[in-house]
Amino acid sequence: MTTFERDANTLELPWPFTGREDELELIRGSVATGRPGLVVTGPAGCGKTRLALQAVRGTDWARVTGTPAARRIPFAAFAHLLPGTVSLHRAVRLLSGVRLLLVDDAHLLDDASAALVHQLAVQGRTRLLVVASDEASGDQAGGPGVPDAVSRLWTGELLPRLALAPLPREETTRLMAAGTAGAPDALTADRLHRLCGGDLRLLRDLLGALRDQGLTAPDTDTGEWAWRGPLPLTATVRERAARVLDTAGAEDRRLLEHLAFAEPLPPHTDAFDLRLLEQLEAEGLITVDEHGAVRLAHPLHGAALRAAAGRLRALRLARTPQQCQAALSAEQRALAALVARADVRSVPAPVGDWLVDQGARIPAGYAAVRASLARLRGELRDAAAWARQGLRSTPGDQDCRAELALATAQSADTAPTEADGARVATWQAVARGDVEGAVRHIDEDDPYSLHDAVRLDAVRADETPARIAGRLRDLGHGLFARHADALAHGDGAALDRAAEALAERGFLLFAAEAHAQAVRAHRDPRAARTSRIRALALARRCQGPRTPALAGLVLGELTARQRQIVTLAAAGLSNRQIAERLTLSVRTVGNHLHSAYTRLGAGDRGALPCLVEQPA
Repeated sequence: MTTFERDANTLELPWPFTGREDELELIRGSVATGRPGLVVTGPAGCGKTRLALQAVRGTDWARVTGTPAARRIPFAAFAHLLPGTVSLHRAVRLLSGVRLLLVDDAHLLDDASAALVHQLAVQGRTRLLVVASDEASGDQAGGPGVPDAVSRLWTGELLPRLALAPLPREETTRLMAAGTAGAPDALTADRLHRLCGGDLRLLRDLLGALRDQGLTAPDTDTGEWAWRGPLPLTATVRERAARVLDTAGAEDRRLLEHLAFAEPLPPHTDAFDLRLLEQLEAEGLITVDEHGAVRLAHPLHGAALRAAAGRLRALRLARTPQQCQAALSAEQRALAALVARADVRSVPAPVGDWLVDQGARIPAGYAAVRASLARLRGELRDAAAWARQGLRSTPGDQDCRAELALATAQSADTAPTEADGARVATWQAVARGDVEGAVRHIDEDDPYSLHDAVRLDAVRADETPARIAGRLRDLGHGLFARHADALAHGDGAALDRAAEALAERGFLLFAAEAHAQAVRAHRDPRAARTSRIRALALARRCQGPRTPALAGLVLGELTARQRQIVTLAAAGLSNRQIAERLTLSVRTVGNHLHSAYTRLGAGDRGALPCLVEQPA
């Protein structure tokens, strides 16, 4: 067993502030002059405090923080701002001159401090920025451990509330790249996001352990750093996985460890007591899918149990890659069925994830299915990574070569990849800029190839646009047929509805393209703006797409100077670098970018690389 003890709060700081631009502007507006303030809630480790500190930079503010050890001491959080003995009435009067008060970890305030914060909100003279964990309250007013006076700040409508969601995968990947020596490879980024689930404190702790223990190595294909092997059992990992690591019952622990090394359990298993399974499901430690297969509720739990098991116990419980073949084949069939019925919503695939996390060779057939599923969801870097995994075990596999070619042709990675197939020929022609030539490679018997014609706007040039929609219906793909019909009729509202249906089934890139097509179809500028915002939001959730439907979304709405500046910003140049290149002031560049964001409905330059062709 490997144990790595380190306090996450002592790691090197500061990490760069990444993402959350929309939330940052909302908080800044809420604590501006004339506003009462805001309550920010969210799960532990999601970056609430860092976001609040970023929002109050450059302003006149004071800070108080709740702590578990001082919850029985009256006004403990305000000890540095108040005299030794003070009444609540006098404390309110003394603090009425504070312009902005940041209350951190408000769920840990002592009762007197919580009452003081509540009275300051009632008085309204002091602007409040209150940060609290919604896990402590169970997202319910007056939940266990949360002072009632704190929860009543938002339930009593004294202050508006911003419920912060965990940082998305793409933002987390950018944070890792900025806070470490280079970007992680796609499979490592996916693994860390799965384990951490947006918990930035845990992420920072794990990255420190990987670095200090030398557990990373460069990926030979991409040059990015990769992590394969067991999970470092850090102090923060132990804390987050305490529910399974500290399980007292022998039978409970045996079942959880069995799942950690051999999930999913097949339906109707007789190896364990059904009542025990029902109890663990009620406690939220396991999940049971619609087919009856049993899995651990959180990916971190399995990794932590494996790391804590000890070498001998792990050798006894663990399956070898050869013993995983039956389960891996079943998982492959289930994932291929999702692709066949055009439903690519994210589903757990623990067997393949475990094998690739351990650095085992992945069969090419399984890797091709995982690559196809990821590509259809818009996860283009993941798709390329899975295809490369299959090619490492079978270098000449045509399915993996085709998936790698499709992923690279639709993304920022323009490295040429040789492969055969109609869809590959279509997108390689697109990558060369020959959209008209791409249409000649459409396969009338492949629904995904037919839908490529819709994505390329080829339906508009077709003399019989209903033919493609009809053919898609004949093949049993009514979802894609709806998209074709809406495009053929130039119906912006129908394109938006088709995009929503595509996104619901997991096709985020297709949905972004349909919204982008709706922008050009709408006659109402407000409807076009809404479609543009939705297209931008969905494209940001994909991994660097470069497709014709998205390429013209941004630049066609801007002035010539804005197009020039936005293109350079999308290529990664800073405002100062753009100013030097174009002989402008930095302020002028910033003003042009701000105007472009407003016109496009974009929050920041992070959305631009998804939508703008890079300069040569």
